[in-house]
Amino acid sequence: MASGDQARTSRLRAWMLEGLSDMAKGEPHGPHAPSEPPHGGQPWWRVMCLTGVDYFSTLGYQPGIAALAAGLLSPVATIVLVIVTLVGALPVYRRVAEESPHGEGSIAMLERLLSFWKGKLFVLTLLGFAATDFLITITLSAADASTHLVENPHLADALHNSQMVITLGLVALLGAVFLKGFLEAIGVAFVLVGIYLALNAVVVVTGLWHVVTKGHVITDWTTALTTEHGNAFAMIGVALLVFPKLALGLSGFETGVAVMPHVKGDPDDTEASPKGRIRGAKKLLTTAAVIMSVFLVCTSFITTLLIPEKEFKTGGQANGRALAYLAHEYLGSTFGTVYDVSTIAILWFAGASAMAGLLNLMPRYLPRYGMAPHWARAVRPMVIVFILVAFLVTWIFDANVDKQGGAYATGVLVLISSAAIAVTIAAHKARQRNWTIGFAVISAVFLYTTVVNVIERPDGVKIGACFIAGIILVSLASRLARAFELRVTSVTLDDLAERFVRDIASRRIRFVANEPDKRDIAEYREKIDQIRHDNDVPVQEDFVFVEVTVLDPSEFEGGLNVRGEVLHGRYRVLTLEGSSIPNALAALLLHVRDITGQNPHIYFEWTEGNPFTNFLRFFLFGQGEVAPVTREVLREAEPDRSRRPRVHVG
Repeated sequence: MASGDQARTSRLRAWMLEGLSDMAKGEPHGPHAPSEPPHGGQPWWRVMCLTGVDYFSTLGYQPGIAALAAGLLSPVATIVLVIVTLVGALPVYRRVAEESPHGEGSIAMLERLLSFWKGKLFVLTLLGFAATDFLITITLSAADASTHLVENPHLADALHNSQMVITLGLVALLGAVFLKGFLEAIGVAFVLVGIYLALNAVVVVTGLWHVVTKGHVITDWTTALTTEHGNAFAMIGVALLVFPKLALGLSGFETGVAVMPHVKGDPDDTEASPKGRIRGAKKLLTTAAVIMSVFLVCTSFITTLLIPEKEFKTGGQANGRALAYLAHEYLGSTFGTVYDVSTIAILWFAGASAMAGLLNLMPRYLPRYGMAPHWARAVRPMVIVFILVAFLVTWIFDANVDKQGGAYATGVLVLISSAAIAVTIAAHKARQRNWTIGFAVISAVFLYTTVVNVIERPDGVKIGACFIAGIILVSLASRLARAFELRVTSVTLDDLAERFVRDIASRRIRFVANEPDKRDIAEYREKIDQIRHDNDVPVQEDFVFVEVTVLDPSEFEGGLNVRGEVLHGRYRVLTLEGSSIPNALAALLLHVRDITGQNPHIYFEWTEGNPFTNFLRFFLFGQGEVAPVTREVLREAEPDRSRRPRVHVG
């Protein structure tokens, strides 16, 4: 029995960690990997539907949220939103598409602008808000899908008070599908988006027809609007103030850039300059923004004029499902049910798209930073973590669409604001003065919108702060746990360095670790004398110095280039550049062992100072107490003691 239990546990572990070895170097693998299609991708209008399942699905709840936020001013506030979309967000992300044509997005742009630990912490902060965006997309979409199910006239009695259970069930179903293995199918997205937009077009045309044929509707609305807000300037002012509450309608742009690798390019596209793909991605972004803008204006207009205000509030029949309310009211129960099914399908698929986004985003950064636990490099454990967090968020917000709107908007706005700042900096560095000014103004608008949204609805920044704190704590703990891991991906010796290694391989291979100072003849002569004295090395034995320069200690892994030099006509020196002195030395020793078949020896001097302080120097700055850390890296990398390079300290 014990053997059977052990076998089952082993199979479960293997299933849970499937694909882990493929991600050992930080490269996502499997059905969720953001790999580029090998045969040129798909036409941009088909790929647009991958963005559309997230972007267009917000029509399921956006009109209702707009009506709650702006009341009678909903159409005017929505027009402000559309202007910001077309004049602000769209130009920003068209520039992001130029700067990151392989789907990295604005986070990668900002990452390139910042180095050292401040860059890593800044990216982790943005990842926290991105996680907020994606996770709230999952929970909000599931909540709205369950709203359409519960409020359907055929099911209302049977499913009364079942919103929470249904929402949790949809989230659990999403997790089950990803545990099984989920491919984000462009074909499925194309069908769902096509049907959904066609049904919405029917609802919009029908709604506009009723508005036009019922002449008093427009008159009643304009009269009430004038009575409540006075003149047009006052209306525009109020609309500008309430517009941040409608920021949900800006979602989808970051996803639009993320799916760029799937866009078919020109035959002469290159990895460095995929001009055809960039052109297709710009068409994708522009078309999606225009389609969504038209629908946002039309739907906010017809829902505000045709639906009683009380129906938008909690418990009302239009709460979270304004267009579905109109579909049932004016097109009949059968069409309304078809509309509900289509809405539920696209909302669920939007959650699936968000989950795939999470599984693509985290492996793109955290493993490369050394800030992911070992199991986090596999898909299934991460799915379980995300689903459990989604359960918690659903429970906290009581599966309510309106309550989650602020958190969702915060995540969206932070990402768009960061993108606007990134393209402003990129334009400035390219000396494009007019674009720099324009993007700076757009950045100011989005920063204002973000701040207002955070002040009025702090739930989003609270959740974002929780994600940020969690990501940073787990990331630093993971980095600490992996501190002694060999993380050099390759070692390359130049011709002179190879000749040094061949020369000393005929005898015992002896290296001296040296911290370069003045690099004068006295420095090397005194170092040799000290090493011979402390380790009783015969005079006839020869040495090669090894010097490591730390570039960016916050980087976790990378290749190692080794250059050979002859200094002062007699001292042979191997110079290396890396993120950590002990790691670079350990990688060099193992490489020399492998190419010569001999175990090299390396000699150190003890570092003075507090051991804990020296460890912190190693952890943060790649230096510190080099000798014992080098030995520990070697011990973890080579368990066989007989094959392990020798470390001597004097």
